[in-house]
Amino acid sequence: MGNTDKFEMIANTYDTPERIQIAKVSSDAIREYLVDAKGKTAIDFGSGTGLLGMNLLGDFHSVLFLDTSPNMINQIKQKISEFNIQNADTLCFDFEKEDLSDLRVDYIFMAQVLLHIADYELVLSRLYDVLNEGGHLLIVDFDKNENVASDLVHNGFQQDELTGKMTKIGYGNIQSKTFYTGSKIFMGQDASMFILDAQK
Repeated sequence: MGNTDKFEMIANTYDTPERIQIAKVSSDAIREYLVDAKGKTAIDFGSGTGLLGMNLLGDFHSVLFLDTSPNMINQIKQKISEFNIQNADTLCFDFEKEDLSDLRVDYIFMAQVLLHIADYELVLSRLYDVLNEGGHLLIVDFDKNENVASDLVHNGFQQDELTGKMTKIGYGNIQSKTFYTGSKIFMGQDASMFILDAQK
């Protein structure tokens, strides 16, 4: 997945106060969209060190932390071991390179992951296949930001454009809204974040 090399290098120092705070507001936003999730399974997609998924462990029956960076996955394994977490597992895997035909879950959530994926429509299509019928994909990411210029990431997304692309893939009942604005949170720029909920 996009920028794996960069994340490999920063895995040990990834959990900064700023990232912990963003993960908290993101998980709070996701929680508003969960319905009877206590008995459901979930994937924290592009999990990094698991900041988002760790906040949501109590909301699901189980969470699979999935990332392309072995070092990030090792950070999560340490947390699972240290806190004796029973309902979590890890998987190092790259959806940009292949798909997982035998994996099925009820919820997939991701925060600030889509902007790192060059061909994100392909990945969204593969994630659609992983969802159980009626399952939900929850995306937290940055609104389109003209002040951000980078070869490494998309400069955010227009919610209606993303909704259109996801509808073509087959997602339905799509709803989205901007829920957070922060100072210097996107490549050193002030930015806003949206949450999008889509159903299979």
